[in-house]
Amino acid sequence: MSANHSTGSTTTSMQGKELIINRVFPAPRELVYQTWTDPGHLPKWWGPRGFTITTHEIDVRPGGVWHYIMHGPDGIDYDNKIVYIEVVNPERLVYSHGGEGEDDQFQVTVNFAEQSNQTEITMRMIFKSAEELDKVVKEYGAIEGAKSTFDRLEEHLAKLGG
Repeated sequence: MSANHSTGSTTTSMQGKELIINRVFPAPRELVYQTWTDPGHLPKWWGPRGFTITTHEIDVRPGGVWHYIMHGPDGIDYDNKIVYIEVVNPERLVYSHGGEGEDDQFQVTVNFAEQSNQTEITMRMIFKSAEELDKVVKEYGAIEGAKSTFDRLEEHLAKLGG
């Protein structure tokens, strides 16, 4: 199964059990990386529009954990737990993403590539199966959510002057 979707400057593709999200941000790589790893920045943009987060702990290092609750606009809370596997400042983050009692629902690699004074982010989410990926796309709106989250990141970067 392979499908490509494009809205604005965010592109997504599904290949087997992998969802790939790509976008170029008009900000320097160090700033983009910082907004992705700093607990002061994350609540201001992380998650789709209409969602908010409460961070319980964040330790961005190999073996470190980011535990947060994502509050949906419908009043539903979603427990999330990220465990960092690889942290290479400002180039790459690799982590497992879980929640709701399951620690490893999918693995994520986020690459931050410098392009003059811009940053290209390529986010690869690898699920346990193509069926699991299909489920999060259909039931949870993963593609729309990723695009909305990237829109919020770009808006936050603009406020920082990035």
